Amino acid sequence: MRGLRRPRGSCPSTVQAARRLNRGTALLASSVLLDSSLEHYRGSFRNPLMFLPPAIAALTLGISAHGTADTRPLAHRARQVAFAAAALTGLAGTGLHVYNVLKRPGRLAWQNLFYGAPVGAPMAILLAGLLGVAAEEVRHTRPGRSPRVMGLPGGRLLALVSGAGLCGTAAEAALLHFRGAYHNPAMFAPVTIAPLSAALLLKSVCRTPHRPSRIARVWLRITVFLGFAGVGLHAYGVSRNMGGWRNWSQNLLSGPPLPAPPSFTGLALAGLAALGLLEDHPHA
Repeated sequence: MRGLRRPRGSCPSTVQAARRLNRGTALLASSVLLDSSLEHYRGSFRNPLMFLPPAIAALTLGISAHGTADTRPLAHRARQVAFAAAALTGLAGTGLHVYNVLKRPGRLAWQNLFYGAPVGAPMAILLAGLLGVAAEEVRHTRPGRSPRVMGLPGGRLLALVSGAGLCGTAAEAALLHFRGAYHNPAMFAPVTIAPLSAALLLKSVCRTPHRPSRIARVWLRITVFLGFAGVGLHAYGVSRNMGGWRNWSQNLLSGPPLPAPPSFTGLALAGLAALGLLEDHPHA
């Protein structure tokens, strides 16, 4: 069939894991789409490259939805290309954001890290691309074999990527919440819950054989909820600005970013998919 590689078959568990990864990728892409559109609009899209992240994020969201609906044990070339483009966009965006910070007077000063281009933001679309590419590799696993990604055990690699992503996202939240002086105790939640979930996820990788722990699943599910709860808390933060939601056109730009917290949900879903692979394939 056009756009598909030659069938090699797959066991249902790997297709299910791939679809779970696609859901996590879709959430990450939707977060990037809304967040980059808002932030780059605030920057008046003065650099033409600022149009690229929202466009790539929209493509990634659409292609992830296609992968979520696809129950066939086949890697799709169009999805692979789109996910690879997302990963390259995230890598290039990280370099551009670092350059934006370093070109300012004072270079790596707190002021520049607080108010310059957010260094960690492009990593979300990079992670979305990597997880999407991994989903295609996992989906294309031969029956009776353990899933592998880039020649490495798939479950362990995905757990490492998801755990590292959760830690990186928590670090970005820690920086921005530090800028806000942690004036609300709820601001400590993402910088404590997400790293703990990541640690428990990575601990599952270190166990021999590589079997997921129940406590890791519980904390990852809490992190899934954390992403959605964060949207509500950020909406409350917007309402506390002068004029509240009546002045939404200004407060959405200056208040806490509404699209940012779902990144935790997307990465936690990817972590749960990794645990599912470790459960079905202990040596993956």
